[in-house]
Amino acid sequence: MVNLPDFLNPAPATACPHLSDELAAIEATDPEQVRRDLDLLAAERDGRLSSRLRSLHRTPRTYLPRIVAEIEVYWRLAIAPYWGRIRSVLEADVFHRGRQVAEQGTAQALDELHHTVRWVSGGLHLVQRHCAITRIETGAGLLLVPSVFAWPRVLTRSVVPEPPQLAYPARGIGTLWERRTHERIEALAAVIGRSRALILAELDSPASTTELAQRSGLSAAGVSQHLTALRAAGLTSTHRAGRSVLYARTGVADALLRTDVKARSKRR
Repeated sequence: MVNLPDFLNPAPATACPHLSDELAAIEATDPEQVRRDLDLLAAERDGRLSSRLRSLHRTPRTYLPRIVAEIEVYWRLAIAPYWGRIRSVLEADVFHRGRQVAEQGTAQALDELHHTVRWVSGGLHLVQRHCAITRIETGAGLLLVPSVFAWPRVLTRSVVPEPPQLAYPARGIGTLWERRTHERIEALAAVIGRSRALILAELDSPASTTELAQRSGLSAAGVSQHLTALRAAGLTSTHRAGRSVLYARTGVADALLRTDVKARSKRR
């Protein structure tokens, strides 16, 4: 497997970086880093680089803006039309992992990232990784990156002095392209009302009041009132993301929805 040059994958400056910020970071890459990354790539190819890569090696400042422009075009054509649903899957994974760390501890959360990742005796072990990562070679901490493109394996990045990165398949990738159904809210709707049950079902991924209104077809004012009641009952929680306030289901709400599905299955 050929590795991606590190300069094309800058460490995110924030938890939710904007594409323009990441493209600016690529364009501002130190030319010497570009050359080091390309030298490593050449070593994996028995010293061979394409003519375009050789040109990039000679004059990085000339070709980095062109690379950024190509990435932006690819994003606009291939990713942007689906980014809303992709982001929902990623945000849902982040909320799940954060809650798991709070309730069960970091070791449990790391153990459940992927079948090739294990926390053993105070150390993180990656099965079948082709090279080792040691603390001497990396910065402090560990950056976990959920991805819809990493399946079926995990990907790593280690660049001093940045913390090592571990990209893993996000939870819910299998449902990324499924049509959302509301079958699972039947029994719950009889107890808390159809609108509130519908809102809980729509919170498979965290969302703002406006987003929930768009997803559910309810008015923003109505959604806000229902969310206030659901939060008071311990079924939703709030989290600030930049200037937005996102709502997420709690573990209690997850359990209620699972119970509804099991009850319907037994009736069938």
